[in-house]
Amino acid sequence: MKKTITYFEKAGPENTEETIRLAYERALELGIKDVVVASTHGFTALKLTEVFNPSKFNVVAVTISEGYSEEGWTMTENERLTLQKKGIKVLTCTHSLSDGVDEAFTGFLSVKGVIAQTLYRFSQGMKVCVEIVLMAADAGLIPVDRNVIAIAGTDRGADTAIVVKPSYSRKFTELKIKEIICMPS
Repeated sequence: MKKTITYFEKAGPENTEETIRLAYERALELGIKDVVVASTHGFTALKLTEVFNPSKFNVVAVTISEGYSEEGWTMTENERLTLQKKGIKVLTCTHSLSDGVDEAFTGFLSVKGVIAQTLYRFSQGMKVCVEIVLMAADAGLIPVDRNVIAIAGTDRGADTAIVVKPSYSRKFTELKIKEIICMPS
């Protein structure tokens, strides 16, 4: 099989629409009905619904954990309600590959820290794609027995999309990145 990967010249939110379009095309080609998207304040998730209709797709928006509320990075109740009214499931919880108790002990690198740093070598979006799939699977919002699409980005918006066979965090070695749809170069 031949497959094309789109590499963006620059990382960032300017790639959001193209990332979503490419992910949608691949979802249709593969018959994938589950989409997980990283969305801090809901803007990327709302943009996603312009293409992925939540009545036809299981759309899960994974937000940043409440531990970042002091920085103003957490989703407001109004932002959450707006997404839910559109039919999007919203998940906020501790991040699978960061933000846990081990981060309180700076200077120590945990196994999940090594995994996160390895995925960062691809891109921030790649790390977040894997992380949100683990989180959504752990919450029971996506299946672990079939492929899903994961979409994330660098800081804001979306610039990375993958096809992934999910797993629960405790069974991380069963997670398989099947395809890279797009990412920054």
